[in-house]
Amino acid sequence: MKIKNNIFLLVLMSIFLINQGCSEDDKDLGITNSVSAPANLSLQIQLTQDNSGLATLTPGGDSSSLFTLDFGDGSPSEEIIPGNSVTHTFAEGEYNAVLTAQNINGETAEFIQPITISFLPPENLVVTISPVSGDNFSIDLSAEADLAVGFEVFFGDVSNEVPTALMLGETISHTYPDVGDYEVTVVALSGGSETIEVTETVTIVDPILLPLDFQSETINYIFSDFGGAINTVIDNPDASGINTSTKVVQFFKESGAEVFAGTTIELGEPIDFSDLQAFKIDTWSPISGSTVKLKLENASDPSIAAEIDAMTSTTNSWETLFFDFSGQDLSQEYSKVIVFFDFGNVGADDTFYFDNIELTEAAVGQIALPLDFENSSLNYEIVGFEGAESELESNPDQSGINTSANVIRTTKTNGAQFFAGTLIPLDVPIDFSSTESISIKTWSPKAGIPVRLKLEADDSSVFVELDVNTTVTNQWEELVWNFDGMTSGIEFTKVIVFFEFVVDLPGDGTTYYFDDVQLSINGVKLPLDFEDASLSYTINGFEGAESELETNPDQSGVNTSANVIRTTKTNGAQFFAGTAIPLDDPIVFTNTESIRMKTWSPKAGIPVRLKLENANGEFVELDVNTTVTNQWEELVWDFSGMNTTPNFSTVVVFFEFVVDLPGDGTTYYFDDIEFAN
Repeated sequence: MKIKNNIFLLVLMSIFLINQGCSEDDKDLGITNSVSAPANLSLQIQLTQDNSGLATLTPGGDSSSLFTLDFGDGSPSEEIIPGNSVTHTFAEGEYNAVLTAQNINGETAEFIQPITISFLPPENLVVTISPVSGDNFSIDLSAEADLAVGFEVFFGDVSNEVPTALMLGETISHTYPDVGDYEVTVVALSGGSETIEVTETVTIVDPILLPLDFQSETINYIFSDFGGAINTVIDNPDASGINTSTKVVQFFKESGAEVFAGTTIELGEPIDFSDLQAFKIDTWSPISGSTVKLKLENASDPSIAAEIDAMTSTTNSWETLFFDFSGQDLSQEYSKVIVFFDFGNVGADDTFYFDNIELTEAAVGQIALPLDFENSSLNYEIVGFEGAESELESNPDQSGINTSANVIRTTKTNGAQFFAGTLIPLDVPIDFSSTESISIKTWSPKAGIPVRLKLEADDSSVFVELDVNTTVTNQWEELVWNFDGMTSGIEFTKVIVFFEFVVDLPGDGTTYYFDDVQLSINGVKLPLDFEDASLSYTINGFEGAESELETNPDQSGVNTSANVIRTTKTNGAQFFAGTAIPLDDPIVFTNTESIRMKTWSPKAGIPVRLKLENANGEFVELDVNTTVTNQWEELVWDFSGMNTTPNFSTVVVFFEFVVDLPGDGTTYYFDDIEFAN
C-alpha cells in the first residue's frame, strides 16, 4: 500500500514539473498572451417534464477552459469542463443562474440566464420572426411565454427535424435553402408535461431588384409578355464584346406580333432615383436602326409612367443603350420595367437579347451619332467658323418630319466665306459597319442649294465630303449623303455642315437649321415599289389573307415593274382580312394628304380600303372602288380633312372590304404605294 502511494506522489510531481516547464515555454513563446477572453457565453437548459424540477444544464462559450455555474437557488456552485453538462433539481420559482467562464490565462466573463421553474403549463406564447437585413433567405426568431423555461423550434425545412433549443431572452437565426413557404413551429416548455405551441408561415422570397443581371439561380424572373413577345432567360448565345455573362434574356417577337409587343418585369420595390436618374441596358439586335423603348410604370396605376427610346446602331453584336429619365417626373413611384424591341414594327420572327439593366449617371454616354441635341446633360460643342454663327436653339418650326425640341441654328452672316460652316466634334468615331450613309434633317429658306457634309478624322487632312441639294423651302426635309466605298478603315471624329457651299459666293445673312445627324439605314418607307433586293419587306397577311412579295404576273399598262404584292382572300376569310406592311420610316404628310397605289383585281366596283396606323392606336382609313378587271389601275386615297398629323408607321390594305362578306379565294395584287401630288 505504501508503495502505491509513493508511485502516486511521483506521478503527481512529474505532472507538476511538466506543466511548469510547459508554462514557462508557453510564456516565452507568447502563446498565453494571444488567447482571447471568454465570449459568446450561453446556458442551455433542458427541464424534465415530469413535475420533478430536474434540469440538465449545458454551458457554452468561446475561449473557455472552465465554467463555474451558480444555480441561483442558494445551492453550491459547480465547476463544469467545456463539452460537459450538469444536472440540478430546482423547486418551483424564478431564478437567475450565473455562468462564469475562465480561459487558460485566468481571464473571466459572466453570463446570467433567467430560469423559470413551473409545473403549470406555459401561457401567452408570443413568437417574433424577423428578416435578416441583406439576406433574403435568413430569419431571426425569439419567443416569450409566461411560466416557460425554454422552447423548442421546428423551422419546417427538413423531414424528421430535430428541434432547435431556444432559451428565454435568446434570439436564434436560421437560413433556408430555397424560396418558398415554410411552417415554423415553436413549442413552449415548462417543468410539467403540458406544452403550448404556435405555428407561423414564413415566406422566403428572393425579390427582383435592380440591377438586373439574370444570373441568380434563386430569383424567379417573371416576364409578363404581351402583344406577341416571348421572353426567356437563356445561356448567352454570344458571350463576347461588352457582355460575356452566362445568362441573358431572349426576346422573341413572333411573326405578326403587335408593333408594341414587349415584356414587363415587376420589381420588389420602387426604383430609387435619389442618386442616379438614367438606365443602361446591354442589347443584341439583328436590326440596326431599330427602336428599343424602355418604359417605367407605377405598380398599381399604369397611367403613371415614363418612357424613353434608344436606337440600335449595330447588328448581331452586343451594345449598351442609354435611357436618360432625368427630365421625367421622378417624384412618382415606378416599380415596373417594360422593354420593347423594334417598337413600331410588326413582329417578323426576329430574336433580340438584353441583359444588365441598371441605373447609371444621367450624364450618360458621349457625343456620338445619332445626334438629336435633346440631352441637356451633354455638352454639345457647336463651332461656327469663317463667318457662320451657330448655336443650339429651340426648334422654330416643330412640324412635318421634325417636331423635336432642339435643333442647330446656323446663320451665314453677310460677307461670310463661301466655306463658312458648323463643326461638331465627336467623342466616339462613326461606326460605318452597317451603312455608309448619313442623314440629316435640314430647314432652308432656299431650295436647290448645295449642303456639303464633311467628315474628318483626328488628322484633319483625312476626310470625305459630299454635296446634296435642298429641294423645299421653309420646311423640314431629310437629306441623305451616301459615302459608299469612301469610309473603309477611317475613324471619323468630326462632323462639319456647310449650307450653300458655292465657290466664291459670300454669305448673305441667311439662317438655316439642321437636326438629327445619324446613320441612314436603307429602310422600308414610302414610296414602296418592292424592287430593292437589299430591303427586308415585312408582308403580314391576317384574318385569312395570304400575302407575299411575288413577280408581277401582268407586266403591262401602268405597271411594268418586276415585283408586286399578291394577296389571296381565302375561302371563309374574315371580311376585314388584309395585308399589313410596317415601315422603318413613318409617313409624314407635308405637301399632300393623298396616297396613290396601283391595284390589279378580277372584280370591278369593289371597295379597297387603305388604312394608315401607328403604335399609339391612331389611324386614318378610306375606301376607294376598283373600276376595271384583270388589269392594273392607279387608285388615289385623299385623306384631306382627316387628322394626318400623327406619324403613321404601318400601311394596311384590304380588298373587297364589305361587312360580313367572307373571302371567296380571289387573288388581288398591289404595288407602288406613294404620295400623290
